[in-house]
Amino acid sequence: MLGKEDIMPIIYLSPSTQEANLFVNGVSEEYYMNLIADAMVPYLQSSGIEYVRNTPDMTAASSIAASNRGFYNFHLALHSNAAPGDSAGKVRGAIAFYYANSDNGKRMADIIVKNLKLIYPLPDRVRAESTISIGEVVRTKAPSVLVELAFHDNVEDATWLKDHIQEIAVILVQSLCEYFNIPFNQPMEARQGVVHLESGRLNIRAKPDTTSHILGYAYNNDVLTVLGQYENFYVVLFQGIEGYASANYIAIA
Repeated sequence: MLGKEDIMPIIYLSPSTQEANLFVNGVSEEYYMNLIADAMVPYLQSSGIEYVRNTPDMTAASSIAASNRGFYNFHLALHSNAAPGDSAGKVRGAIAFYYANSDNGKRMADIIVKNLKLIYPLPDRVRAESTISIGEVVRTKAPSVLVELAFHDNVEDATWLKDHIQEIAVILVQSLCEYFNIPFNQPMEARQGVVHLESGRLNIRAKPDTTSHILGYAYNNDVLTVLGQYENFYVVLFQGIEGYASANYIAIA
């Protein structure tokens, strides 16, 4: 039986579907969280993290159900926050919520907090918090974090988030890579590669390491898709298998 270290990670990515939650500029939480998810995609692909994503017409409940129908290594929900009552518009900060009974959820929340502090203007207001009530961390089969990236009813927070979509996306994917213990790779345009071997077969592995688990094989003259690169390994997609293969035996078409 394969362990988690033997396969490429796959996540369920769940940006907010709350179109009625408006930023102070009148644009929705759903809109901005999907912009962040869009910006994450090239980094996920180049780093070898597969993903399935909800859609804006879904709800939190249907996103949870879709996540639970699959076999995901992690469930990441993207949200923004709003303060209640007299505090409305006056609170700033970011919170990574995790299920109180989940060690892996807490570990990921701590990683996200550590990394968000590097870009959020008030790092002392970034924190992890356990919960037993938020559905997307309590009811998901996979370990999960729901991260409230800023307070959308606060002018400074809303402006910061809008101006840092790309940086937030990078931090989130870097956090996932740290959690999965895999390299973070800069995106590259997907290109065709052709396998060149004098004999034998090209191993496609779970990690950029010649001792890592073999996920599949390619043979001489096979055409595969190159999604990213880490040192002397390419992240490749071949016949539905995504993994790392030695760049020495792949010629970019």
